Amino acid sequence: MSPCNDLILSCDEIQDTKLLSLASSVLLAQENKGEVAAVGQRVVKVLERRLPEGQSARFLLPVLANVISLSPESLTEEQTNVVSKKLADWLRYASIQQGMAQPSGGFFSSPRTKQPAPITEVDGAVATDFFTVLSVAQHYTQDQWLNVQTFSMLRNWLLCYGGKELNTLNPDDKAGVDRSVTSMVPTTPRAGQLHPPRERLRDKAFEYCQRLAEQSNRWPLKKEDGDLQKACLIEAVKIMDIICKQDSSYVCRAVSFLKILHSRICGDAPYARALLPIAQFFLNHSKLAAVDSDAIYKHLFTDIPAQLFHNPSLAFEFVQFCKDNSQLFTDSSSIFRQSFPNLFKFLAWNSPPLISEFVDLLPFLLDPGTAIEIFHLLLDLPCLTAALDIQLKAAAPPASEKAGGDPAGKLATCLEAFRHPLYKGSFQYLLRTKAAPLDAPESLVPLRQLLGFLAGSPRVVQCAETVPVLLELFFRVVAEFADGSLINQLVVLLLQRSDQLFEIPAFKEDVYRVLGSQLTVLCRLHPALVVELSTEILEFTGAVSNIQSKEAIFSHMAWAVGEFLSVCYDKRCTVEQITRFFESLEAVLFEITQLRPQAGTPSCAPRAISVLMATLTKLAARSQDLIPRVSMFLSKMRTFVQSPAVTSVYSEEDLEEILIRATELMNLLKMPSVAQFVFTPPLASTQFQREVNDSLPLALRVVTQFLEPAPGSMPV
Repeated sequence: MSPCNDLILSCDEIQDTKLLSLASSVLLAQENKGEVAAVGQRVVKVLERRLPEGQSARFLLPVLANVISLSPESLTEEQTNVVSKKLADWLRYASIQQGMAQPSGGFFSSPRTKQPAPITEVDGAVATDFFTVLSVAQHYTQDQWLNVQTFSMLRNWLLCYGGKELNTLNPDDKAGVDRSVTSMVPTTPRAGQLHPPRERLRDKAFEYCQRLAEQSNRWPLKKEDGDLQKACLIEAVKIMDIICKQDSSYVCRAVSFLKILHSRICGDAPYARALLPIAQFFLNHSKLAAVDSDAIYKHLFTDIPAQLFHNPSLAFEFVQFCKDNSQLFTDSSSIFRQSFPNLFKFLAWNSPPLISEFVDLLPFLLDPGTAIEIFHLLLDLPCLTAALDIQLKAAAPPASEKAGGDPAGKLATCLEAFRHPLYKGSFQYLLRTKAAPLDAPESLVPLRQLLGFLAGSPRVVQCAETVPVLLELFFRVVAEFADGSLINQLVVLLLQRSDQLFEIPAFKEDVYRVLGSQLTVLCRLHPALVVELSTEILEFTGAVSNIQSKEAIFSHMAWAVGEFLSVCYDKRCTVEQITRFFESLEAVLFEITQLRPQAGTPSCAPRAISVLMATLTKLAARSQDLIPRVSMFLSKMRTFVQSPAVTSVYSEEDLEEILIRATELMNLLKMPSVAQFVFTPPLASTQFQREVNDSLPLALRVVTQFLEPAPGSMPV
């Protein structure tokens, strides 16, 4: 900003290119649209004329690049044509001789000049084609520097201006010719006819990109040249993609060229990043070119994640590429969705930075065919991280296997097991590259136990922290397409897998919380599962150990039994089934509330006790022969909550809540018909019933006040 109002900076009269560059930097930093436009106009005007001796356009191209980034609309079509012509010349016709060293001006400096040497390739060979950013020289000429700058801003320039059609006809065009028709004619000009500036720039840019690809095939003499090769190749493929979007006549020759390029670099790990823009090109253009690109996608999704999951920058670019093209992939190729085990290796190894990308990606990987396998994979994600760690160590030189501490030789044992036939199948399945629902081993429990010593690894712990977020998303997405059969499979697996998790206490607790809450969602979607899976549910809810170690899942499952085990939800529900569930849950509640002298301190959550009491009451209301049994049980809860063994464990608020709930339920059962009405599932019933069911505690309190009126109140 100007230090005072009287001092105004303007670029309108500046002739010197270096001074114009310095002034423009200040003006552009203000990000004022008017100033940005004025800078753009002035820069183009200076570029139009022949520059005086000693001045160079080198100082202006970075300014122009900033102008089009801030305000591309600030240049007129006529101005963009002028610049496009300049850019095309700088790209294609830079000098192929090296620049001369500037004389030092010292006393012994020689007035004689040497003949300039030719430019060379990165491998030291003399260049036989035109100059590019990969050409090597000891000193560079001004037009060679302009060539490099032009390439650096070329993609952005083409995106902004390369695809625009002229608003007016060229002098050679015949008046009245429909440009929508002429645009379909091949762009190759007739003899003696010149390309319009945009088309000429596209043509020179395409030629330049092909030259870069040829140069990238040379073995560099210096490592930094190799890094530059890869970066330039990636940029070249992206530019070719833009050119083909703007002019489809380039697609066919680009496809054949890029297929050859892909076959050359696909086995070269350092060039893995270049495979992403190549795949992007074929995603965008293979349909128009009528070519089969599955081989390119298959290599991309099979080899790259399996071999380079530990490369953090590649992992981010790869997952971002999948995220940006997820809809295209799901519409055009099954390879993407079938490769989810490989994609999750990126997340397993790079969890914190990639979690947001996988939140966007997961819905595109899920369908009825992959849901079950992805559910298993999410629960085994920390185990996958540990397995990847062992895989890397097994591939390292033998000397490094013993590097660092290895208490009790556990790492050595794992490395030996990695190659042992007993564990080899489990490792191979966990590290598989594509979906394989039929190849799953009977159990991964031995492998989880083997890898358990890595449970404290920071990388494994970080991965475990991402699982609850993805599990919640998993169930939200699956709920949109799951039918009764799939929901039943998920519930059975949910109950089974609760015993088969990687031994990280905080991880298990978080997973139990998510699985419990989502169990309720699944039951609401398909209430009949309580009857259809009665054997599995009885087995789970009948185990006292589950209420102690997996209270979140147990409480939600017990609630679902009380809520949905009703003829209103499934005509197959019988009195015998209700009685079976009642007796099983009654035994569990008795076990956790008994006060025998030998009994230990109660170790279950107060919520589980309240849920069990409510569930038994609901079942008794539907099979009224059970009412006396549950009423007698509820009447003994006062003794339970007053026991010293109980008061030493539970808070006063928890004990009061248990006693209030027991009293309310007992009072409700004194009026069986009212209890049956309150606990009848609200299927196509009255609004009153739905409201009562949604606020059951309120209904219980109303009944309690009805049966136990306050002193001095009038009898009803």
